[in-house]
Amino acid sequence: MTVPVEQELSDEQLMKRYLAGHPSAFQELMARHGQKIFNYVLRQMRDPSVAEDLTQEVFLRVVHRAQTFREEARFTTWLFSIARNLCVDTARKAKHRRTVALDAPLDRSGDGGATMLDRVADGGPGPDRRTRDKRFRECLDSAMARLPDEQREVFLMREVEGLKFREIAEVVGIPENTVKSRMRYALESLRVSLAAFREEP
Repeated sequence: MTVPVEQELSDEQLMKRYLAGHPSAFQELMARHGQKIFNYVLRQMRDPSVAEDLTQEVFLRVVHRAQTFREEARFTTWLFSIARNLCVDTARKAKHRRTVALDAPLDRSGDGGATMLDRVADGGPGPDRRTRDKRFRECLDSAMARLPDEQREVFLMREVEGLKFREIAEVVGIPENTVKSRMRYALESLRVSLAAFREEP
């Protein structure tokens, strides 16, 4: 079975191919990064419907700004810059930022269903630890919500999305040492907030 050419190309090569008139290259980029961007935006905005809308907007902006992409740049850095700026702009415009629990149903009809946590791959332990895991996730969610915005975004980009410090520095527009400092403060704050779970079996 022949592997589609797009799957063998780097993100940067896909952008070049898309600019040359191959829509399938853009579809491959969305397949690779759509869920990552959704997860990032969801954790920033804490509202699944907003995250869905903003994720679509991120990729619309990729289409509209495709000509501005520099071939020597990393696509993921450029993509997260777009997502980050969109989150910042949306948060500024929102007069009241609604907080949604991680275990709130995505279906707002009241019929239950999948939760935000279900949207993110969960490789956790078996059923016997679900109660404790649920309490831990709620505590982590609460602790992350209390982090200053600049610390939370660095933590998410580094620990959740796997960006390197220099990439985060480029996305946020600050020196790499400042990124590392924010990460250090975020980890220390989370460590203190989650201290109650350290001694549990």
